[in-house]
Parts: sequence; C-alpha cells; structure tokens
Amino acid sequence: MKYYLLTIPTLLSFAGAFTNPRLPLGSKTVKGSCFVSPSLGKDASLPTASSSHFAPIISTTLTTTSLGMVPYSPPEDAEKVSLSKVTLPKPKIGDFVRYYDVDGGRADGQLLVGKIALIQAIRPSSITATAPPNDADGTNKWLVEINEAEDVGDGYYADYPSRKRRKAALRKLEEIAPLPASFVRSEDAYKVPLERGTNRPMPSHPSYDLVEYEGPMAVPIDQTVLEADGEKYGNIKSSLLRNAAIAGAAGTIIADLFRGFEVAIIYFAGAAAGVAYLFLLGIKTDTVGSEDAKLGSNVSNLRFVFPLLVLVGVAVANMLSGDASPVSTPGMFSTVTPEQFGAAMIGFLTYRLPLFVSQLAPVISESATDMIPGSAAMAVRLAADAKNRGVDVSALDASPFGEDDNLVTVLLVSGPEGTGKSTLVNRLVNDDPRFVKPVLLDRLTDGVKFERFEQRGEFLEMDASGRFGLSKEGVLESAEKIASESNAEGETSRKVVVVDADVGLAKRLVNLSEARLVGVWIGLDDLDKFESRLKAKIASGAVSIQEDETEESVLRAKVRQVVKDIEFGVVSGVFEFTILNEDIDESVRQLKEAASYCFPAAASTDSP
Repeated sequence: MKYYLLTIPTLLSFAGAFTNPRLPLGSKTVKGSCFVSPSLGKDASLPTASSSHFAPIISTTLTTTSLGMVPYSPPEDAEKVSLSKVTLPKPKIGDFVRYYDVDGGRADGQLLVGKIALIQAIRPSSITATAPPNDADGTNKWLVEINEAEDVGDGYYADYPSRKRRKAALRKLEEIAPLPASFVRSEDAYKVPLERGTNRPMPSHPSYDLVEYEGPMAVPIDQTVLEADGEKYGNIKSSLLRNAAIAGAAGTIIADLFRGFEVAIIYFAGAAAGVAYLFLLGIKTDTVGSEDAKLGSNVSNLRFVFPLLVLVGVAVANMLSGDASPVSTPGMFSTVTPEQFGAAMIGFLTYRLPLFVSQLAPVISESATDMIPGSAAMAVRLAADAKNRGVDVSALDASPFGEDDNLVTVLLVSGPEGTGKSTLVNRLVNDDPRFVKPVLLDRLTDGVKFERFEQRGEFLEMDASGRFGLSKEGVLESAEKIASESNAEGETSRKVVVVDADVGLAKRLVNLSEARLVGVWIGLDDLDKFESRLKAKIASGAVSIQEDETEESVLRAKVRQVVKDIEFGVVSGVFEFTILNEDIDESVRQLKEAASYCFPAAASTDSP
C-alpha cells in the first residue's frame, strides 16, 4: 500500500483550485496534491517539477469519491436503476385540496384551499361537438368543482358559514393537489400542515392519480328498496288526491246546508280545481331528474290557471243569468260577488286541509301517548310502530319476543350522571361475550360519511372530542355484524348491543321503531348520594368548570338535571328493570339477570 505526503503549499493550491467557480466537478478531475489516501488507482502519476511548488512533489489525480462525495454515474447507468413508483391517491368527494386562482398577484396565482364537491367528466362542448384532447397521462379528462374553505389562520380552514356566500371554483383534476386535513372540534375547523418557512399548505402528494382514475364510484342501488319507496310514494300521492276529494265533497255538503245550492256549486268547482292542482303538481314531482323534466314542469305550470278558470266560469254564469254586474261598484271584479269569490277560493284551498291534518296527526298522537302513564304508553307506541311496519299486532301478544317481527333487540342501560352505569356496562360486556357495544363512526377513517351524517343531524350522539359519532346503523347493525365475524371464527352465539346512554340519548333511542328496547334504569336511593358523587367528580377534575362559573353553581345545575332525569325514568315507561347501584357486585348480578331477557329462550323460561 502506497502513501503520499501532503504538504501545506500543495494543500493551499488544491483548495484554491477546488473553490474556483470555473472548475467543474463531477466526472472532471482536479490536479494537485492530496491528503494521505490509499485509494488511488492506476491513474495516479508523478508530476513534473514545473507543475509543482517544489520538487520532488508527488502529484496525483483527486476524484470526488476521495472527498466523500457521491460518485459520478453516467446517464445510461442511471436509466438501469429501477425507482420505486409513488402511489398517487384517487380523488373523492369531500377531499381537501390545494389549488390556485389566476388573480393572486403571483406568477402561479393565489394559493387557495377547498373541498371537492363534485367530479364530472369533461364532455364535448356545444360549439365544437368534440371533447378536448386528453393525453396518455390522463389530463383533460375530469373537471372538479371545489368549495373554497375560509382561512382562519395558523393552518386552520373552515367551511364558510351559511350567512356568507359560498365560493366555488372549477378546476381540472391535474390542477389540484390533495391535502391531509383533520377536523379540530375546539376550533370548528380543519387543520392542514404547512410548509416550513413559507407557511403554505403542504400537499400529501403532488397530484392525484390521473391515469388509473375512472371517475366517482357509483353507489349501488338496492332495487328492492327502490321498488318499495316507489310503491310508498304512489300510495302517498293517491292518498293525498283521495283525501282532497273527500274534503271537497264534505265542504260542498256543508256549504249547501248553510249557504245554499248556488254557493255549494261554486265551492265544489273550487275544490275540483284544488284536486286538479294537486294532480298536476304530482306530474312535476314524477318527472324530476328525468329526461321529461322540462315537459313535466311546463305541464305542471297549468295548475295555476285552474282558480282563474273557476272565477271566469262564475262570471260567465252570472252574465248568462242576466246579472252581468252583480256588484254595484264598477271594476274588474264587478261580475263576481264577494261571497262567490270566497266560496271559490275556500273550495280551491280545501286541498291543503288534509295536508295539514296529516302533518299534525303524528304530533297529536305522540302528545296523547305521552299523557298515558307508565307501560301503557310504551304498549301504545309499540303497537303503533308495528302497525306502521305492517306487522300483525295480534301476533305480538302470542310472541312478545318473536323472531318474525324484524325488530333488533337493544339493551338500554340509562340513568342520571354519577350512578356508575358505565362501570356496570363494562363489567357486563367483559363477562358475557353475547353483549357488544355499538360501533361508532370515526371522522378520521370515514370523513365523508361522518360529515354527511353531521350535516343532516343523523347522529344520535357525538363524543366530546367530535371525532366519534353514534348513528342509528351503529346501534341496529353492530350486533349482526359482530356476530357474523364471530361465526366466521367458529362462534355461533347471538349478539345483542348494549347502549350506555344518558337520558338525552335514551329519549332518542325510544324513537327507533326498528329496535326492541329492554330498558334498565340505574339509580341511587338518596339524592344526597348523587350530590356526594358529583362533588367527587368535580374535585377530581372530571367535570370542567368554566371561567364564569363556580363549583357550587355547577353542582347545583347538575343536581337539578339529576332530578329531571329521575322524573323521566319514572314516567317514561321505557325501563322494565331498576337497579339501585349501592354494591357493585350485586348490581352487576342484577344487570346480568335483566339482560337475560334480551334472549327469547330466557324470556320464555322465566316468564310467569
């Protein structure tokens, strides 16, 4: 192994050559003396005396590898290296994206953040009748509608409130980039990562997958549900027409009894015009979203002519009877008396009476049911729900836990705050594998569905963080889903969902007509015990206290709420079992005994 001497003058000369901006690096070499290195190859050569600072000096060829730099690779070698392909995401409705506006004072425009609202294919224009050319890389194929998000600072972007005009923009798919965004409930906005130094939104990928994207995934349509909804719609429409005709006939009889035959005829004509109005309105509804929508809308607009035709008919009848001006005051309406006008218009508006009654009837029925005390109210409610679903009510008496009524059994455990119901539910789920908790919808894993449920108010309950939500499907379908997974693993036991609910959630669960509730009320035998437990929770910090409140005010408010909750538990008629949670083990035993009634075999065996 050969070593060469590095001298100070040659080191300085090499440093000057290496820092010369005109001296290229890479495949080029640098002449001069080098530090001690055993890595010189066969290209090393001795310099002449004139090329060195003094003789004899050993000169050699210095490569960039000797300096710890990346060795040079020819372009043809670089092409042989296989690079790992980056997988680009496919766009979805609800994705947060970065895009640019042409009017932003920058060369590339103003940077904006928004949410995808619609994705559609770029179709041929009406002028050229040809679609724009698209390349093999997938450009010029998809158009995206984006709802701009409001920049509230520090990387937070929020939806524009309803009082502000929503700003929308159209961009080609290749002009946007996906952004990772997570909802922060405390800020009521989405957090987007920012680039260091520029504080600009940082995309997770440079673009979407343009080549393999085939458009928005179509939602599968259940034809059975579609046919059932169509049949239900037809029944509602025919019911409205029938009820309007019946109301018109009844009004005609009343008008004949109190105002005479002439007024009754005019009233009948107005009522007939109202039925025709409803019929034409149904034509417009039937053609919405179809190819005949425009025709249906034009035909439906004729419904506004019917009231005028009735008045014209009354005026013509007056003229033919020889009373061309029944009203002393001359004018446009001098050929129709106020009584005739009122009869025609009241008759026409009679079609609204069945609509009003149909909307008011459920409210009156629910109010009347609430006035019935205890279990009688629950029986009336269950009978009404069964009747609405077409279930034979007489069969319910023979099989209260029947399997043929398509009801999902749900164990509802509720009670005021501080009773320890959550502890009891956890013990039950851990001890008995037949009971499972409902599946919650996660905002992070399915943000689009979560946002849709939240906007429509379809959540039964949301947690304090705003990340998880309990939906009707989470209550009704969790048991069957978990049971099917267990059956795949060899288990065959039936599952029942147990819901740990406060009183507010319990009230909402009562309105689930698809559920058969087995209610268990958890309470304490003394209000002082509630107060002591609430004090302990406040002292431990489990209950937050706002700046404008005190521990005493929070405690008083919670005690008042406990009293209201107890009142609901007593008069609602929902809860067949009551457990006073004084001893945890005894309460768990009682809960298991009550929970056994969720299964038909136990109910039929234990029933007297």
